[in-house]
Amino acid sequence: MSTNTRRVLFLLAFIGLASAVASLYVHVQMLRNPGYLSFCDVNATISCTQVYQSRYASLYGVPVALLGALWYLGVLVVLAGAQWGWPSLRESAAGYVFVLATFGLGFVIYMAYASLVLLKTVCLMCLVTYVAVAGIFVVSGMRTSYPMTTIPRRLWQDMRAAIASPAALVLVLVFVIGASTAVAFFPSTTSARAATASQTPADKQSEFVRFWDTQTRVQVPVSADGAAVLIVKFSDYQCPACAQSYLDYKSILARYIAQYPGAIKLVTKDYPLETECNSNMPRDMHPAACEAAVAARLARLKGRGEAMEDWLYTNHTSLTPASVRQAARDVGGVTDFDAAYPAMINQVKSDIALATILGIKVTPTFFINGVKLEGGLPLQYFELALQLELKKAGKTTP
Repeated sequence: MSTNTRRVLFLLAFIGLASAVASLYVHVQMLRNPGYLSFCDVNATISCTQVYQSRYASLYGVPVALLGALWYLGVLVVLAGAQWGWPSLRESAAGYVFVLATFGLGFVIYMAYASLVLLKTVCLMCLVTYVAVAGIFVVSGMRTSYPMTTIPRRLWQDMRAAIASPAALVLVLVFVIGASTAVAFFPSTTSARAATASQTPADKQSEFVRFWDTQTRVQVPVSADGAAVLIVKFSDYQCPACAQSYLDYKSILARYIAQYPGAIKLVTKDYPLETECNSNMPRDMHPAACEAAVAARLARLKGRGEAMEDWLYTNHTSLTPASVRQAARDVGGVTDFDAAYPAMINQVKSDIALATILGIKVTPTFFINGVKLEGGLPLQYFELALQLELKKAGKTTP
């Protein structure tokens, strides 16, 4: 491998590694804060967060970004051997990188298909990775001068040489142990579920009750109209987490509202992540969120509010101002959308003003009798919270 080839491969690997580390940072922030917006969240179409919230962001609970970072580190280890290793390793390194790049290219092609075709979302940091892997594949392939069928023999020879070299052996062991540790101990959805599953139901309930009893309660200026439990939800109809919580909680709320008439009141407030109506936003995250909020309000006046909300949340990934207007007419029975828009958008802005006073930064944000919950609760805990509040009000829980 020539010096120039090595330099190009080093550069591509470092660029890819930087992108993977940045992606991993965003993933960590999202685990800690469900409403986190990264620097590459430009709008609903160009958004790293939208991709990282999807099921394609992890593999068996391990973030794809972490696997990518380890892959680039593996390439850099091989390239280090190409520069400072023994003669046979320097000769074979290009082929080893090409083998790694072949697997890497296959994986990023799948991820690009998932992002661009299935999710219809562009992740800027992912694009950097696609280019870096493709570049490594092309350059290493062009500079591999021996048949690939000789790779197993060459690899066996270099493995024996690595075992005989203390420095090489330490480097390989550090990489293997470090990679294994990172995969094993990085916080993931799978590990969180496993930790939760290790507790008995009674343990989990007791822990949640203790948590709930210690929460500060905020005075939300929304009338409960005599209800024992007042739930105020600040939402955005293009927000994936808002759509999920709406679909998850709908049946639970319907059951409790039917069982305890007048005891539970749900009030939905709008907090669109779009600069057109929300001056708190530095940039548009959801380009049809303001129109969607107006459509839902107008549909409620026609008695079609629930049908309109169902449609908006079901189609949240593909909403446009034009599609919202059409759905308002077809689903919500709204025939005067444009004429009614100015008055309704002022009502939306009133919700945003209230959200600003309450310090809302994340959608969805719930207040259950004043207890502020950013991102909502898992289903079993949402239901338990309702039971606890009903019990405090002297109601009989199921």
